[in-house]
Amino acid sequence: MKIAVINTGGTISCVGSPLAPMTSKEFKAACQTHLDPIIHQQFPGLMLDYITDLAFPESASGMLDSTNLQPTDWCLIARYILEHYTEADGWIVLHGTDTLEFSGTALPMLLSRFDADGTMSAQLSKPVILTGSQVPLFHSPEPGNISGVSFHTDAFENVCGAVAAARLGIPAVSVFFDNQLMRASRVVKANTSQFRAFASPNFPNLGQYGITFSLSPEYIPPGPVSEAVSLDHPDTRASTLAQLEAITTAINARPVVQLNAFPASYNPATGAAMLADMIRAITAKGIGGLVLQSYGAGNFPSGNANTPEKGAIYQALHDANAAGVVIVDNTHVQQGAVDYNAYAAGAWLPTIGALNPVDMTPSASLAKLTVLLAAQKFNGWSLEDVKFLMQTPLVGEMADLSRLDSRVNATLLPGQSLSTFNGSASLVNDPDQGPLLKNSKGEVLWSMVSEHERRDLPGTLRISETGNLVFHNRNNQRLWSIDTHRGEGVAAQLRLRQTGNEIRLSVDSLTDQTTLWSIGKTL
Repeated sequence: MKIAVINTGGTISCVGSPLAPMTSKEFKAACQTHLDPIIHQQFPGLMLDYITDLAFPESASGMLDSTNLQPTDWCLIARYILEHYTEADGWIVLHGTDTLEFSGTALPMLLSRFDADGTMSAQLSKPVILTGSQVPLFHSPEPGNISGVSFHTDAFENVCGAVAAARLGIPAVSVFFDNQLMRASRVVKANTSQFRAFASPNFPNLGQYGITFSLSPEYIPPGPVSEAVSLDHPDTRASTLAQLEAITTAINARPVVQLNAFPASYNPATGAAMLADMIRAITAKGIGGLVLQSYGAGNFPSGNANTPEKGAIYQALHDANAAGVVIVDNTHVQQGAVDYNAYAAGAWLPTIGALNPVDMTPSASLAKLTVLLAAQKFNGWSLEDVKFLMQTPLVGEMADLSRLDSRVNATLLPGQSLSTFNGSASLVNDPDQGPLLKNSKGEVLWSMVSEHERRDLPGTLRISETGNLVFHNRNNQRLWSIDTHRGEGVAAQLRLRQTGNEIRLSVDSLTDQTTLWSIGKTL
């Protein structure tokens, strides 16, 4: 097995005082002398290929402290992986901790392609593991002299763990830090002084490396549904590279900006508001997206505590939305999700076009929206397509509210529900009545099980590996089924979507991109 190691810079490869990154060739030589013999004790047949022909143009050394990383650098890393995809069985990217959480979403987005409805058309088939450290890996008593691995360093443990994780072949971008394997699009930097620098507050860890490496199978992302969508296929890889080239050209044209909610002056009588001035100023710069970091469950100051629509901040956001700026309303709270039904102070945001990212982190929102806007023209997406994709889980970055997937989350338990991204409709597994399709007013549009068929409830709705959708009661008796069988491993999804005034519930095969069953109801 061959694992390629890309060193981008950051603390892990720094030496000297003050700390500065080694060049890629210096780092390779140090690793081969001091690190590889230790790794080969555990994995004698493993080949580590340290990449030396990737350099960041902003830096004289070619290596970059991640503090200075910019969106075009995401593209450099992704391009290298795509162009050399067939040369390794997995990838480790050594990265500074300051902006690793942004790269954790940007890289899987850049290494994928999606249709306008969120269907994956190109996907990783190999692992990419991001890691770094709080303490440098090597000890350098004098310039140019590496004496060995440093004392009491998390760098050594993180590299060993990343190597072990890469050998497992999980087809996604993950982060390994302090014995924890996490979904990269879910991490946040949580500590500056402890070795557990990263956390995954809204999604369970994929695994943990103790004496042995233990994985949590229910959280492992599935691989490509077929060779046709795998990056192993040369045509799929070529189309993803073509998309990446277009993204690289466009990624700085419509930047995405983050704006924190904070206690700032406003005067409803005069219409003055500091936050409104800031929003108008950055909108005038030609931004494409605005990621709000709101309070609590998504509450943002409007500029008028009594009548939000009369507030200066409300008006500034309304005008930004009208100008084509995509507004995403994240919470700055590390754990939990945005909920516009919780407080009146946040209920007004959908009226100015703000999108609900559910439990996505602000850094993931910024990276995801940046890539989507840059890919928009190449893929022929409308602005509404971009907004739809922004509220659709693409690389594990947010909770999936509108789908069941036969590979990972196949079951709707009693009391659980699916919903459209704007809350216009929901499929509720009612404990007394079974699955009900309802509109936002709670009116029943469709019932899966008729009144005389409801027996021994509550029951469970499941989409199977054969593409069948079945509702069983508590005694495992089948009360309803679409009776569709495409054979084992079909990979299917139950989707709830709104198109215009129609709500559509459908079972779609991901393997051959066909619809197996659907119903539509008018709102």
